[in-house]
Amino acid sequence: MKKKHLAIILSKLKGFENPKIELEQYRTPGNVAAEMLWLAYSLGDIEERIIADLGAGTGVLSVGACLLGAKKVYAVEIDEKALMIAKENAKNLNLEGCVELILSDVRFFDKKIDTVVMNPPFGSQNPKADRPFLMKAFEISDVIYSIHLAKEEVRRFIEAFVNDNGFKITHRLTLDFEIPAQFFFHKKRLERIKVDVYRFEREK
Repeated sequence: MKKKHLAIILSKLKGFENPKIELEQYRTPGNVAAEMLWLAYSLGDIEERIIADLGAGTGVLSVGACLLGAKKVYAVEIDEKALMIAKENAKNLNLEGCVELILSDVRFFDKKIDTVVMNPPFGSQNPKADRPFLMKAFEISDVIYSIHLAKEEVRRFIEAFVNDNGFKITHRLTLDFEIPAQFFFHKKRLERIKVDVYRFEREK
């Protein structure tokens, strides 16, 4: 499968029906998901690996990891309605055997896995909302892929937080992330922001 083909498939998946503002439920755009997953695939972090998608939402990253040959993906999500859409997306692509749905706060997920892929909350509504996701990722895996706002203050925080927890940044890609108007405070039909896609690896 080519990266472009993966992006097309992921962009056509069913998204949130009633996104919750307090959970910052923004669908991961197909092109951003494909860029992150393709990087992970090219570095040997997806194929035949056990993956956790923390805050899986409607399953974009989970489905993408399975399409690239993951052995199993744990889709961990606190919102049952979002998880049911993830189930539907996986079923429509015959991936039920690859994606295991887990209805839970990410803080309670306790399986050791090979790779984490995640698009945690940016913290726009709840400052520090991404920290439980990062802390759990550091706990369960040696390799993590994560999406964060491409702002200098966020970059400084990420660099310090990662180092403080025994990890290093090996890759950072800056991409456009499109957010369609879905909440009352959105003024534009389509908002385009910059995000950083990171790869973190535990220091040896």
